[in-house]
Amino acid sequence: MGIGVSMFLLALGAILLWAVNTTVAGVSINTIGVILLVVGAIGLVAGLLAASRTRDDRDDRVAAP
Repeated sequence: MGIGVSMFLLALGAILLWAVNTTVAGVSINTIGVILLVVGAIGLVAGLLAASRTRDDRDDRVAAP
């Protein structure tokens, strides 16, 4: 899961948690919002760690001619 998908899940979870006041029989919209927020946060942290690890592994030295 990339950083963009994680940001989308965070936004969708926040909307479902704080902005939607609809009730659906058998489904808690607020709980789904919390789940999406948690999954998005975990994905964002994992994506940022993977991106920083990739950046640290580069070799920026220039070979001498």
